[in-house]
Amino acid sequence: MTNLALGPSWLDPDYLIQTFGLIGILVIVFAESGLFVGFFLPGDSLLFTTGLLVATDQYLHYPLWLVCSLIVVAAVLGDQVGYLFGRKVGPALFKRPDSRLFKQENVEKAHDFFEKYGPKSLVLARFVPIVRTFTPIVAGVSRMNYRSFVIFNIIGATLWGAGVTLLGAALGQIDFVHAHIEAILLGIVLLSVLPIAIEYLRARRSSRKGDDAEGKPGKNDRPRRRGRHAMR
Repeated sequence: MTNLALGPSWLDPDYLIQTFGLIGILVIVFAESGLFVGFFLPGDSLLFTTGLLVATDQYLHYPLWLVCSLIVVAAVLGDQVGYLFGRKVGPALFKRPDSRLFKQENVEKAHDFFEKYGPKSLVLARFVPIVRTFTPIVAGVSRMNYRSFVIFNIIGATLWGAGVTLLGAALGQIDFVHAHIEAILLGIVLLSVLPIAIEYLRARRSSRKGDDAEGKPGKNDRPRRRGRHAMR
């Protein structure tokens, strides 16, 4: 369908769907929803492409309602595993050293996101790459009320999993989308990383302001002028 290069071929949604089919889609959704090794997977563009291919009957010959339902289930289960992992590991997660697949800053971002938005972060985080992977883990570490977690988990999984897939299916029937599918998928990727870029710029700006504030002399630090009768 496309020759879009979103990094390695195994990160190209079209390649993944052609190679692994519906099972591969569900595994990726599950992994990106709560396994900290799945943060790099192309969730948004994958779901959009899935909806588009189902609507146009390419590669995925399943009813749209079934695909959406299975994706939601995979997303819910992924978050559940992330939550249980967070409860079991606890604060030790924040002391884990960095590695190729794990960065401490990703956990800290998810923690700040969870602290800022509370339970509804489970819904909002679904639409923010990387953060959506670590937020259920942080919820488990924080020992969020399990009943509340399940409710917000289902809401977030439905809005994200079914919503993005249905959007792809709806737009997939428009000729313009077919003619510019590569640009649209690239736009989805850029939009998905936009919140991270904005947060990075905000943090960098705040850091600069803090450094400037520390560097400015206070009232008591200003050099005193010598008076007329000061000793020379």
